[in-house]
Amino acid sequence: MGGGGGDDLQGARARPLSQGRVDMHSFCSPRDCQRSPYLSARGNLASLFCGSTEEGYKAYHADKYDEDKNPNGIINFGTSENKLCFDLMSKRLTQTDMNLMEPPLLQYPDWKGHMFLREEVARFLTYYCKAHAPLKAENVIILNGCGSLFSALATVLCDPGEAVLIATPFYSGITQSVFLYGNVKLVYAYLDSKITGTSTRPFQLTVEKLEKALQDARAEGVSVRALILLNPQNPLGDIYSLSELQDYLEFAKRHELHVIVDEIYMLSVFDESATFHSVLSMDRLPDPQRTHVMWGITKDFAVSGIRFGTLYTENQDVANAVASLCYFHGVCGPVQHKVAQLLRDRDWINQVYLRANHARLKAAHTYVTDELKTLGVPFLNRNAGLFVWIDFRKYLRTGTFEEELLLWRRFLDNKVLLSCGKAFECSEPGWFRIIFADKTHRLQLGMQRIRKVLEEREQELMAEEKQQPCQSDQDGKADSTDEVIFVSRHQEPSSAGSSNLGDLIGLLQQQMRSSDWLQKNTADHFT
Repeated sequence: MGGGGGDDLQGARARPLSQGRVDMHSFCSPRDCQRSPYLSARGNLASLFCGSTEEGYKAYHADKYDEDKNPNGIINFGTSENKLCFDLMSKRLTQTDMNLMEPPLLQYPDWKGHMFLREEVARFLTYYCKAHAPLKAENVIILNGCGSLFSALATVLCDPGEAVLIATPFYSGITQSVFLYGNVKLVYAYLDSKITGTSTRPFQLTVEKLEKALQDARAEGVSVRALILLNPQNPLGDIYSLSELQDYLEFAKRHELHVIVDEIYMLSVFDESATFHSVLSMDRLPDPQRTHVMWGITKDFAVSGIRFGTLYTENQDVANAVASLCYFHGVCGPVQHKVAQLLRDRDWINQVYLRANHARLKAAHTYVTDELKTLGVPFLNRNAGLFVWIDFRKYLRTGTFEEELLLWRRFLDNKVLLSCGKAFECSEPGWFRIIFADKTHRLQLGMQRIRKVLEEREQELMAEEKQQPCQSDQDGKADSTDEVIFVSRHQEPSSAGSSNLGDLIGLLQQQMRSSDWLQKNTADHFT
């Protein structure tokens, strides 16, 4: 999803999680805020929200790395942008067919978008989402980015004070998108890294977890109107199977929830071993009138500076309500023409762009993950998106979000910007997201800076251990020498009887890591 500010939700928000499993997104109590006499209460809240979310992003723009002009500047591994394909995109976007200037492009369009573009989007999604029947242009709406789509959908689907259900960790820009205009809040279904019961992989989303979050919210009097699904998931990189998607949609239908499906990374699946399934590819949607799919060119076509997002919904009431807000979030005519030309050039997309982009993403991902393996740092090994979800918990002494924030600031002080887990409302301190879709020289230098911070931190922890030899590490911290759980590739859900030996070994190792068995059964004990 969108711009950098939403991706760097680090600053003042390292607050402890509530004990309960329902968390209405809170911002700031009046006694903690500096109120401006020139702003309304709503304006003060908007100002505070912006100020507390963009610390890292602002620091980066004030001291941006440049190989020649500012070699000691900040390298940005925090903002989810694809910086690998400027050569391909700049060449394609400057070809002669892009340069059209006719009167309709300079006049007010249909607020849903020019029909020529909506028709092209319908054909594009039919092909790449593998829809069983041609999608209809009348169900397509064009806005200036998926952040605007989240904002518009939240406004038309929910009343002020109502809520949307989402699993954590998640892309944090959604929070401000749904709240700032619509005053819509989020209810969290917390996922964690433990593999127990029905969870067969770290941070697995299950219907049971959604049910519990929804029921807890309703018990507190919160009206939940919708569910948000990110597929591929940001920051985890998970791709949902068709059976999982079916389960989530049926859950939503049982509770009469709208489902907003964000598929903005659908063409950024860079390994043949992983298969993306769009909701639009399903034979029959459980509740088509409450299922709304969004996509944009920002991530898949490496053009985050071009604000373009599209919504596909069969519900014309929703479409018309969202269209009324397109007056504020429209895309200018010349850009609509360029996007239509881009999307219709399927030969170039398939034979040139996607082949090169996937190869470059795979190479960059391999470089970063190889570096992490060398450092002994566990991570989720996924094949979609522009990011890797990393486990830095062993570098936290006490395992708190305050300590996580200190580590994040230490990376920033050493001129590399990452995103810490609290930015994504992760329930476990110590997880970070790194963006790998960058040029080799920046990846190399950025990883060198990360290595320096981690090695220094390791030395500090060893010195502290010598001073306090009896103090043990926190429970559940991953063993950095064993990456079976966190480096395993995503697999389709299987029956309990089909687990192979490797899965069983991995499960046992995870259970040992998350218990005190190793502390109790030492070599001295057996002697």
